[in-house]
Amino acid sequence: MKENLATPKSALSLFLSFLLLSASVCFAETSAKDMIKQGDDLLRGDTSSGSYKMTVTTANWTRVLELDAISKDRNKSFIRIKSPVKEAGITTLRIDSNMWNYLPKVERTIKIPPSMMLQSWMGSDFTNDDLVKESSVVNDYTHEIINEETINNEPAYKIKLTPKPEAAVTWGMLIFWVKKDGFMPLREEFYDERGKLIKTLEYTNPKKMSDRVIPTTWTMRSLVKENNSTVIEVIDVTYNKPVKEEVFSLANLKR
Repeated sequence: MKENLATPKSALSLFLSFLLLSASVCFAETSAKDMIKQGDDLLRGDTSSGSYKMTVTTANWTRVLELDAISKDRNKSFIRIKSPVKEAGITTLRIDSNMWNYLPKVERTIKIPPSMMLQSWMGSDFTNDDLVKESSVVNDYTHEIINEETINNEPAYKIKLTPKPEAAVTWGMLIFWVKKDGFMPLREEFYDERGKLIKTLEYTNPKKMSDRVIPTTWTMRSLVKENNSTVIEVIDVTYNKPVKEEVFSLANLKR
């Protein structure tokens, strides 16, 4: 009888252990996804409106662009180049996964086809796809905390992002590092479908901007183009102020 009584208890114990293990796995998955979302929200807010400087460096030349950028929700952004004179007035509009460029010299609006999403944006190491990926890193990947490390003297979570089977994404894998306290982005790595590291993005120089502290220097480095890098500096940005819907329209590209 004792053996018969012990069997249900053992089975119950195993069942409870299984439930606890399953709950912990689900919690880790949800927690990792939430960290990525909070880090993304930190940089963008519900709305943002700011001025930026972008320095593009190659083995042969360096160029500096100044630009204004406005975003709303997780799916709309508008960028206008202010200088140099040669590029001034070029604008980019993103709505969901759709992108358009306006070229003032020829007075022409061009829709960016899917085949050009990996093309360089304004000659930089940022691609067209980088401008539309904000929502996809939250929704189109599974998220897993794979380590705890120190990045730029900051304790950080290392998170692996794996594309969901049905997701139409560019990268075969992403690795993100976020600060443990507040989940500020610290570093990103971009891998192709074969697992080759293509480029890295580092976030440094945190400062108070508007209602939060954000990294104000974003450095993208190519690992396939020697000596190529792009540095975006946040000059000024305001978060969570009303933005008119008409900003994100094809008509506004030409204004």
